[in-house]
Amino acid sequence: MDIFDFINNYKNHPVLFIGTGFSLRYLSNSYSWEGLLKKIAFELKGNNEFFHDLKGQVYDRRSGTYDFMRLASLLQEEFNNQISADRNGKFKEINDEYYNKSDEGITSDKFKIYISKLLNELNIKEEKREELEVFNLLSKNISSIITTNYDNLIEVVTEFDPLVGNNILLSNPYGSVYKIHGSVENPEELVFTSDDYSEFDQRYDLIRAQLISLFVHNPIVFIGYSVNDVNIKKILSTIYKYVQLNSTQAELIRNNFLLVEYQEGSDSLEILDHDIDVDGNTLRINKLKTDNYIELYRALESLSLPVSTYEIRRVLDNVKDITSGGTIKVSIADDIDQLKNSERILAISPKSKPTIEYTYTDSSQLIIDYFEIIDNKSENLVKLIDEFPVSRTHWFPIFGFANIVPDLFKAETLKTQQRTKLANNFKTNMSRFDSLGLKNINEVLIAENIPESYKIEYIFYKIYNNSFDLDDLKEYLLKINGDLDSNYKKLLCLYDFKKYEN
Repeated sequence: MDIFDFINNYKNHPVLFIGTGFSLRYLSNSYSWEGLLKKIAFELKGNNEFFHDLKGQVYDRRSGTYDFMRLASLLQEEFNNQISADRNGKFKEINDEYYNKSDEGITSDKFKIYISKLLNELNIKEEKREELEVFNLLSKNISSIITTNYDNLIEVVTEFDPLVGNNILLSNPYGSVYKIHGSVENPEELVFTSDDYSEFDQRYDLIRAQLISLFVHNPIVFIGYSVNDVNIKKILSTIYKYVQLNSTQAELIRNNFLLVEYQEGSDSLEILDHDIDVDGNTLRINKLKTDNYIELYRALESLSLPVSTYEIRRVLDNVKDITSGGTIKVSIADDIDQLKNSERILAISPKSKPTIEYTYTDSSQLIIDYFEIIDNKSENLVKLIDEFPVSRTHWFPIFGFANIVPDLFKAETLKTQQRTKLANNFKTNMSRFDSLGLKNINEVLIAENIPESYKIEYIFYKIYNNSFDLDDLKEYLLKINGDLDSNYKKLLCLYDFKKYEN
């Protein structure tokens, strides 16, 4: 069976469990666990001898393996002692941050602050950008992502919400990245040394239970791990403490379980059976050995289920509002036509084939959610445009929506309206500011030579004339986060027109 047939059998949105190999594949400044420890030791001592001395201390002759958690603990102690003794030396910046945090009442660790500095920048390999673009597309079919990585690559590419520590317990799992070993954004919470892992095992029972629930109910795809990785075996060991090996539920979990293992140069998409030893028991799992990750991502992106993860996420957000004592009014009716118009309607059909629909009763929310709807290709929401009126005086970005649903009844009328409004808003007299030589939106916003009242019009003028980068406009619109004033809507309509007219 190939990967497309395998994933097509999924009945629910998969969860991705992502390890170090993922960052190593896409970032030029990423390290294996051993590689990171070796890098820190070299920067501390100026050679590799100290690292090899430590490595010799943590070698287990019986198993033929190295205890890198213990090595990390030994290196942490030496690192902290040495840079504390040399306050203004090579690691002055680390000392400065540590003492600034201390003044703010934050208990931190110099070793972990340095780790976060090493991994904070994302230097993406140019030859891998296309793969990451496809990975971004598949995120619409992923319920959540769990990772042991510290860097921010996953949340930057998917725009999922990163969650660390106890925030995992309070989250909507859809559209979230569970960073179970911490994040570079919070060096204090990194799980890295022997003591960290021991504390993690003791403190995170509730988080572990939530993750096991995800594993039992969703397909799991492991990416960036080897078959012998300790994280894989730990998870399987925990699951099968609660699920009998020969039960129907165990078979369901096995069928949903896929380990993607890197094999240099391989284009294989064939799913193979693989036996793995866990606590003395032999478990058979599904494994794909390949270097053809772009087709793996396309297979996940092509998964078609009745309800998108975007729609489920919106439903769960509203349920959370209801259960937390929010202001949403709840009405229960056998027929949606019995419900009165309200700001938001969540309809759950009582028919034999139940459906879930999150809908809007006017165009405002579609504008607020524009980029998310476009990214997720949410056809059900776009089709609502034919259900409510859009005044010819309103700014409404139809081109991107029509790109998702080409047979919208109102599309051509709304396109004509949008073209007319954009043309009428274009002011040629803005050319008087061209002599300033401004190259992007940020330079316009901070320019003292342009009155505040003209800055939006000048940005509009430059985008309309294709003089500013369109991605620059998108970044600006995302930054102001859907503020529904007329300036936001006119710039959004301009972006929409320039991006999707053809």
